[in-house]
Amino acid sequence: MHSKATPTHCPYCALQCGMGLTSGPGGVEVVERPEFPVNGGALCGKGRTATAVLSSRVRLTEPLVRSHATGRLEPATWEEAIGRVADGLSRTRTEHGADACGVFGGGGLTNEKAYALGKFARVALGTSQIDYNGRFCMSSAAAAGQRAFGLDRGLPFPLEDIPRTGCVILVGSNLAETMPPALRYLTELKANGGKLIVIDPRRTRTAEQADLHLAPRPGTDLALALGLLHLVVAEGRTDEAFIERRTSGWEEARAAAMAHWPEYVERISGVSVPELRDAARMFCDAEAAMVLTARGPEQQSKGTDTVGAWINLCLATGNAGRPLAGYGCLTGQGNGQGGREHGQKADQLPGYRKLTDPAARAHVAGVWGVDPDSLPGPGRSAYELLDALGGDIKALLLMGSNPVVSAPRAAHVEERLRSLDFLAVADVVLSETAQLADVVLPVTQWAEETGTVTNLEGRVLLRRRAVSAPDGVRSDLDVLHGIAALLGHGKGFPTDPEEVFEELRRASAGGVADYSGISYARLREGNGEGVFWPCPADEGADVGGGVDVSEGADVGGGVDVSEGADVGEGETRAAHPGTPRLFLDRFATEDGLARFVPVSHRAAAEEPDAEYPVLLTTGRVLAQYQSGAQTRRVDELNSAAPGPFVELHPRLAARLRIGEGEPVTVVSRRGRAVAPARITSAIRSDTVFMPFHWPGEGRANSLTNPALDPVSRMPEFKVCAVRLERLERLERA
Repeated sequence: MHSKATPTHCPYCALQCGMGLTSGPGGVEVVERPEFPVNGGALCGKGRTATAVLSSRVRLTEPLVRSHATGRLEPATWEEAIGRVADGLSRTRTEHGADACGVFGGGGLTNEKAYALGKFARVALGTSQIDYNGRFCMSSAAAAGQRAFGLDRGLPFPLEDIPRTGCVILVGSNLAETMPPALRYLTELKANGGKLIVIDPRRTRTAEQADLHLAPRPGTDLALALGLLHLVVAEGRTDEAFIERRTSGWEEARAAAMAHWPEYVERISGVSVPELRDAARMFCDAEAAMVLTARGPEQQSKGTDTVGAWINLCLATGNAGRPLAGYGCLTGQGNGQGGREHGQKADQLPGYRKLTDPAARAHVAGVWGVDPDSLPGPGRSAYELLDALGGDIKALLLMGSNPVVSAPRAAHVEERLRSLDFLAVADVVLSETAQLADVVLPVTQWAEETGTVTNLEGRVLLRRRAVSAPDGVRSDLDVLHGIAALLGHGKGFPTDPEEVFEELRRASAGGVADYSGISYARLREGNGEGVFWPCPADEGADVGGGVDVSEGADVGGGVDVSEGADVGEGETRAAHPGTPRLFLDRFATEDGLARFVPVSHRAAAEEPDAEYPVLLTTGRVLAQYQSGAQTRRVDELNSAAPGPFVELHPRLAARLRIGEGEPVTVVSRRGRAVAPARITSAIRSDTVFMPFHWPGEGRANSLTNPALDPVSRMPEFKVCAVRLERLERLERA
């Protein structure tokens, strides 16, 4: 990296690729940072062009308030804008109660912002109605991981372990387009002699790398996993010693799997019995193996059970709790992991503590200086919260999310947002959601602020401020401080991110996601490789006072020192090293055993019928990110991916007389979308695909089904029934 470059991290996906930023006559430029281990300097197009969104030409630089006279958003002072927000929330709370105020956060917010937002909702507003768009990301994987292992961290091992295992089953992930720098781990796996199995209804760029590509019918991943476990049992490939020593619940899970014989699974999924047998053989022949899931199996109304079935496969074969083996989830959003650990999720307190746990409430309330009984209980999940807007919830503060494009049944969500008495949005750009707001607050972004994020490995990283924000822009922490002060909470909401992080350390101490042994000083050290949580501080250490937890610091007693260290009274102890690899000795359950959970296949919430005979699945493309609010403002990215499309098989296209590039109307029970046809044999003939980055008539989420997983409350983005209509020439004209 250039010697004068500021080391930081990409603002987009959960890889949090290392990069450097330099400032010169040509503006702010991205330079490689090859010493950072996750990406080794490699960046995708989104990372390379990330500085384009720093331009005042494409972003917000002054507050906007909706004029009572004209109904339009017009420039305002910060004092007027913050006053309008505080007044809107205060008036709502007075007239309708605290729970009439909602708060909606984002998986791209730093740990400090997510923590402050959760505290703001529960202390300054006293509302239970807070959740965030990370609920739409990996909540099913989180729920399944907690159920099986007692702990949810996207990957329980570093990415560097993937090339060294023997076989990887990659379920519902197109890494080549969603996380391009991570594809090298699969390439290295194959170069080392390992096998790659990709499960996806489309033959994606990632699937083309596979030794075996299975293309199941959308919504049948649960049956597929159970069919593989059936074969493992039937062929005597289970690891009975591991099952006996380190798990519980096997007999019930085994019985459930044995009801899913291969021919039955073939009828459900469309994956042939020989393909199932090949996959089971590859997985079991490896000395160590992994299963990695992403949104494909997770964004389903049975996503928790689906992930649970893949975890059962790992446990039954002894591929968990040992080196180079295990189950992991590929988190999507930039801080999707840290974003849910510290309090912006409806049912959680900082440190991944449960809001219903009296001890957790007492600990966090003690850090916050409030009565534990004053903390509200769990609130609604993300879609349920959005669905309640304009009803029970009259006012909403929204930070770092664009649900008008990203939420399921998006037209309905847009209608709910319009029905609010008051809406305030803090964002970098004037997103489609911000355009509906009564007040829009322009906030700083990644390169203009310091803060921590936690990547998909559980690696806590420090993003450093590299450039100054434009005049008229403030940080989200400033926003929360200003509103809280007007609501009567002048203390407790600092604006300095390091001060917030010091409080977060105290609040997380002793929790599942314990950050108490991590400090800004430690994160600045060395090559900035970060620290893996859990990383507790020593017993009795004052983790809130800027304690030095660098190696060799004397931070008190109780820390697990390095093997063989002889530390006498008053001598220096090494800091806790962090935990790159979880579960090697025990799982995070009360008895230390991983739990099998018996699961059985069930249909999607909405199956095809005579009126809606085709399945729709959605996803991302290489050059755009999430709702596209930022990437759609970058010329280079728009040139590569200018708009939505409908991907369909040639046989389906021929039956409907649809030609390449012709506009196609896709209709579901919730709405319709129109986009050009993209005809390819790389997709199943009973399935169509649409990317979800665009608003307007091509909005894919106008179609998707908000049917919720009963455990994770994840909507069923990945499968719904649709019909396709060909636009006649006259209608197009």
